[in-house]
Amino acid sequence: MPGAQDSRARVARRIATAAAYGGGGLGLLGVGLVGLLLTESKLAIQAIGVLETVPPKADGVYGEAFADGCAPPAPPLVLAVLGDSTGAGLGVARGRETPGALLAAGLASVAERPVRLVNVARSGGRSADLSGQLEQALRHRPDVAVIMVGANDVTRHSPAQLAVRQLGEAVAALRANGCEVVVGTCPDLGTIKPVHPPLRWVARRLSRQLAAAQTIAVVEAGGRTVSLGSLLGPEFAARPEMFAADRYHPSAQGYATAAMAVLPSVCAALGLWPEEERPSAAVPGGETVLPVAVAAAAAAGRAGTEVAAVDAGGAGRRWALLRHRLRVGPDVPREPGAEPGDTSASSHAGAGDG
Repeated sequence: MPGAQDSRARVARRIATAAAYGGGGLGLLGVGLVGLLLTESKLAIQAIGVLETVPPKADGVYGEAFADGCAPPAPPLVLAVLGDSTGAGLGVARGRETPGALLAAGLASVAERPVRLVNVARSGGRSADLSGQLEQALRHRPDVAVIMVGANDVTRHSPAQLAVRQLGEAVAALRANGCEVVVGTCPDLGTIKPVHPPLRWVARRLSRQLAAAQTIAVVEAGGRTVSLGSLLGPEFAARPEMFAADRYHPSAQGYATAAMAVLPSVCAALGLWPEEERPSAAVPGGETVLPVAVAAAAAAGRAGTEVAAVDAGGAGRRWALLRHRLRVGPDVPREPGAEPGDTSASSHAGAGDG
């Protein structure tokens, strides 16, 4: 709806501006909703339950088959994953089922080059934790980083402007070290089945506002975003197997869906995805150049949408290119000689894949 989108753009810009200039006191919730949200959150947590597991390790080299025959062999691209349980892969049993492993395998197939995965994302991670994760990731000199964060900032009531500033600072630091950055913005928590009205309505509003504000900060820091939004919502509703046991975190199929929405943007950030000529206005293919706040608001309402900076008459990152890329799927691209359905196991040299 245009009215809702305009309102979201205004709120997102206020949050992003407060984040940039250190403003205090600006939150996503009115005071009257805080008590309600806290009460309903406790009930939702009880309904969801807690997974008594830890994400499997998936760090290692993917696509080693592509090194054969190279003279001299190209060094592996380094992919770092930062953020929360979504980046870590909580809810699956095998390393190759985590989003980091899926992205590494897919990137190796597109680049035809080995990819080293360094995953420093942690369950429960918030934007405040990115600085510590950043230190770990930068030791490996990543070529590209994927950040998935935001859900815990909403559920734990982190001040929006602070969370957005922390994310923007992490993106800026990665870019200063020559690393491309793709951020999967805050998912739409209103799609989670155990979350009931009125919390569902509040959660949806907060999630989309934060996602839009994240997009502004990321684009202005030199990264690009992909809206996770309600990407998994319809499929979760129709297919229970998309859930892990807690009915909150994705299953292996759910993570594959999210990873394949992000993969084209990761490849594009490295110049490995076919790029059409950038338009100056809306085009039939679904690409549009908009003011960054407007693009951010639009992306927050449409899952799978990428937002990246575009030079529009010297205006720099105040304008952004909004595009809905075709997703690779449902299977990750296979390596030479791999059997159908084999996504990455044969190429993984890391631990924890059993």
